[in-house]
Amino acid sequence: MAVEGGAKCIKYLLFFFNFIFWICGLALIVVGVMAKVSINTTAFLKGYSGSPLVIIIVGVIIFFIAFFGCCGAWKENQCMVTMFAVILSLIVIVEIGAAIAGYVLRGNLTDLLNKGFDSMIAGYNETENREAMDGIQRDLKCCGRNSSSDWMNSKFLPANSVPDSCCKNITKDCGKGALQQTTKINTDGCQPILDKVLKQNILWIAVAALVIAFVQISGIVLACILMRAIRSGYEVM
Repeated sequence: MAVEGGAKCIKYLLFFFNFIFWICGLALIVVGVMAKVSINTTAFLKGYSGSPLVIIIVGVIIFFIAFFGCCGAWKENQCMVTMFAVILSLIVIVEIGAAIAGYVLRGNLTDLLNKGFDSMIAGYNETENREAMDGIQRDLKCCGRNSSSDWMNSKFLPANSVPDSCCKNITKDCGKGALQQTTKINTDGCQPILDKVLKQNILWIAVAALVIAFVQISGIVLACILMRAIRSGYEVM
């Protein structure tokens, strides 16, 4: 029995939704990778890389589930549509958990950065700390936690010196004795710059999550309506 208007429209809407859903999955993968790269910029944030990893995994799952949802809608298979709605609901719950974790991280970010920079400067002789600190100073064109003067009392550098990564034009030993040479080195601290960058990234992740969640909830609603139509004995053409 052919469906009159409504249920038939829902079928095609759900099919179109799954195309949008596929794009959302791809977007989650991209956003998750960007977040993970930002968090892995420095060693002391690596313990907080769980949320981006969850986002990436969810994105991959969504990417493939979209095809499953398309098949269920097109073939009018109640079981497939039901499973699609259930799995999509679980994904929304996981995303909410990741969003909460990201919000908690954003609230603690400043203190975490301060402690991390102090630890890296104090342990600059260790390879991991040195590589992480040099990478941040080189990429963000900054020096020290709050300013280049943070290196003044370092036990691992010559007097009045900064790491070569603080130099505007990085060459071997360019930071030796250059602490007061403001035209030669970057003087801005890394903590405020990195704090701003990471918080902006977290904000974009939150905005993306809200948009994707809205699309997902719309898909759940459409799937439920289509399930009801199929269960009622309609034949969706």
